[in-house]
Amino acid sequence: MFEDGKAKPCGISRRSLMQSVAVAMTIPAVARATVAYAAERLTGTGEVVVFGYGGSWSEAFRKSVLDPFTTATGIKVVDVTADHPEPQIKAMNMAGRVDWDIAGIDGQNFPGMDKAGMFAPIDYSLWDEDSLKGVAENDRRKNGVVWFLAGTVISYDERAFPKGGPKNWSDFWDIKRFPGPRGLEGVGALGKHCMVFALLADGVAPKDIWPLTDDKIDRAFKKLDEIRPHISKWWVAGGEAPQLLINRELVMSSAPDGRMISAIRKGAPLRFVWDGANVVSLFLTVLKGGPNTANAQKFIAFINRAQIAAAYTQATGYPGPNLDQLKYLPADLVPMLSINPENSSKYVAEDFDWIVEKRADGKTNAEYIQERWLKWKAG
Repeated sequence: MFEDGKAKPCGISRRSLMQSVAVAMTIPAVARATVAYAAERLTGTGEVVVFGYGGSWSEAFRKSVLDPFTTATGIKVVDVTADHPEPQIKAMNMAGRVDWDIAGIDGQNFPGMDKAGMFAPIDYSLWDEDSLKGVAENDRRKNGVVWFLAGTVISYDERAFPKGGPKNWSDFWDIKRFPGPRGLEGVGALGKHCMVFALLADGVAPKDIWPLTDDKIDRAFKKLDEIRPHISKWWVAGGEAPQLLINRELVMSSAPDGRMISAIRKGAPLRFVWDGANVVSLFLTVLKGGPNTANAQKFIAFINRAQIAAAYTQATGYPGPNLDQLKYLPADLVPMLSINPENSSKYVAEDFDWIVEKRADGKTNAEYIQERWLKWKAG
């Protein structure tokens, strides 16, 4: 049974966001199940240069994916680290020398970089039939495949609400029924998340959230004016929200799903709900002009196998898109994941294609939203 993000018996720094989750997860042994397939289809020589977030996250990534890939294929993996890889990739392209083979790209950066020709087409002929079936067609783009999903959810301290906490953003805004200090993310670029939450609290249906037209943005700020006096912390790092809840400095807050999963699995008295969560996609890409393109294509095929996807999800807390991995994951973890069908119908997926579109004044929608958000926060 699963209730409110807790299994019962029956610019945020991306690097810091990922690292604390990775140390809390146990790597499953299911990765071994794909060795025979990889040995038959994906063997090679040489190396492949793969981007990662560093620290404990990269340690978990190596144990769950990189080392099994080398064992199965004979291809050595060289990992490089960066908090935000996009600037380095753009610089490499401008210099005409691409030193990496594979990188993860934020969903809102993917369309523009793809249009600029920075990525090579994914070779789906290397994928087995089960992987193609397990990963939805919309997640398999011509020049990139979804790497993992990251959600921002409503989280709360169950000690503050022993009879049940908020179940949606309307409840989050309801100070009388659910009194106490709140938290929301305060990073400028993520102001759009708070606008989504405000619109949901104001009664806009999830299917009608995107695009964030000007009238919706105005409506969102009017709703945010209501909750602003009750926000005692505008957090800027992903680990802040769960820690503030654990310390009882907040009774509820928006929070990264991976951080909440980590805290709950370590015994924290917290819960979270998927209703109205904002979910973004990060894409795994083969960089055009990289030194080891053939090996990079084999790596992409390997990581999207259901067993390896499960190993990655359990190692990091952030699930890849292959739904077949669910049968390989621990029973206490499955109910908390965004890819669980019971949860995937509840969240709002970010429309990154619209976010990067240009307005009449030449600014992208993302730039306009950020300007509005920073002005409101400063007011």
